Amino acid sequence: MAKINKVGHVVLRVKKWEESVRFYSEALGMETVTCNPERHSAFLSFGTQHHDIGLFQAANEAEYGAAGLSHIAFQIDGGIDELRELHDKLVAYGAEITNITEHSVTNSVYFKDPDGNQLEIFSEKMPMEEAREVMRSTSGGAGVPLTL
Repeated sequence: MAKINKVGHVVLRVKKWEESVRFYSEALGMETVTCNPERHSAFLSFGTQHHDIGLFQAANEAEYGAAGLSHIAFQIDGGIDELRELHDKLVAYGAEITNITEHSVTNSVYFKDPDGNQLEIFSEKMPMEEAREVMRSTSGGAGVPLTL
């Protein structure tokens, strides 16, 4: 039976993107694994995962202090079969599925909780050290649609 094993990463929408990347890197000691200035996105790691925090530019109209959470990602045990099992469980539960994506290092299902908060369940596609190298060598692309 498929199950979630931990919070995998958190993605924040930030008003001061460049300043935030520096803060998480310099003040908190995180490695900037991938940084894409054109997309205003960065993925940072504490050193054991391919990324722990993602930072994306918030909309211009977002108020300071209210830019906030993009999504919380939950890592699952297993691979695509277990991801499909949890996806089907969410569908049966009536959850709103917003996206199913194959990223460079993960396969992901995005969905909303009852209050509309964006959540993600994902399965790893490769060992962590290999995934960190892939993240370092890419621009953090959005991925491609995945069919479960």
